[in-house]
This record gives sequence, C-alpha cells and structure tokens, in this order.
Amino acid sequence: MRIVSLSKGKPRDYQWKEKRETSAIGKTPVKELFLKKEAIAGDGVANTDFHGGKDRALCLYPYEHYEKWQKVFNRTFMLPSFGENISAINMTEKDIYIGDVFAIGETIVEVTQGRVPCSTISKFNGEDQLLKTVFQSNHTGYFFRVLKEGTINLQSEIQLVERKQSELSVWDATDTILHKPKDIAAMEKLLKVPGLSQEWTEILEKRFKKLTEPIDN
Repeated sequence: MRIVSLSKGKPRDYQWKEKRETSAIGKTPVKELFLKKEAIAGDGVANTDFHGGKDRALCLYPYEHYEKWQKVFNRTFMLPSFGENISAINMTEKDIYIGDVFAIGETIVEVTQGRVPCSTISKFNGEDQLLKTVFQSNHTGYFFRVLKEGTINLQSEIQLVERKQSELSVWDATDTILHKPKDIAAMEKLLKVPGLSQEWTEILEKRFKKLTEPIDN
C-alpha cells in the first residue's frame, strides 16, 4: 500500500451547462494533510447532508481505477478527478474491509463506509455516463473516521493495524447499499459489522424495518 496523491479544497462555484452549483469536488494536490476528527484542515464540503462529518472525515479513491476509467472513456483523468483526499495503490474496495484500522503517518484512521456517488462527478469531469458507470461497478472509493489526529504526507507509510472482520469488504458493503435494497440477509450481515458509519447503519435499519414490519390491514 502506497500513497500516490494527497488533496484538499474548499467549496467553490461552478457553471455546469445552464446551472450554477457549489461543490468541493475540485481539490488541489498538496504535499501533506493535517487530519482532525471533524475534518481535514483546509478542506471542506458544500452539502453537509451528504458529505463530511466524523464518519466521512477522509476520502480515499483507489489509484488503479484511474487507468480503468481512462480506457473506458478514452481520455485522461487527472488526480484528484473524484474529489478524493488521498489516492493510493493496493487499496481497492475489494482489498479493504469495513472496520479496518490503519496507521498513516502520525494518524490512526478507521474505514467506515463506501462512498455514494452523485452527479457531481459526471458534471465535474464532463462525462455524462461516468456516474452510472461508477455506480454500477461499486468502484466508488470510501471514507475513514479519524481515531488519532495528526499529519500525513506523500512519504507516509500505510500500515494495517487491525482487521476486525474479513467477510465484508468495502465493495461488498457498497453493493448492499447501492444494489440490494431488499436483501434482508445482506442487511443483517452488514449491520453486525463493527465500525460501520452511523449513516449507513441508519439507512439499513430503516430499510430493514420497512421490509419486516407487519402491514396493517
């Protein structure tokens, strides 16, 4: 596992087609990041309902996916095209498990959930089909909560400190959230995973209740 790039950025206004929107997807490559439990110093989000918070303080996008998307769309995607804070090698969604704890530089971080992609990635990259393709593949990237604050830089080593479970990878968890809204067994399994974000826990509990509660006649 190795860091390829680090990035951060504040929300800014964009003109996408005929609509003006505010987003923090356009981040700037930097040499180091200071990770706080609430957020990354100097980083920001535009919509706090769907971005940011302690369970989504750090966003990683696997570097391997860049080569895949460049072949699919026959164009170059410059880092960080997906608004990630960190891109790394050998940390794909199938390599990493919900609840995994890593030491990166001075910090300790824990994997909490996959990323739910939105239309911003298509608008920002000028590819109408990008969102659909990322959504279908579950190659969405994922989030960490910060357990120990500190600085990481491009030379920081990534070390797995603890793997709490090895049944549900980030890919598996994302597949359940995005593609299995009525799979009760998959929901129950994911709800038992330690470290799962509060947001995904609430989503699963709501779906589970809707599917299992008696229907009043």
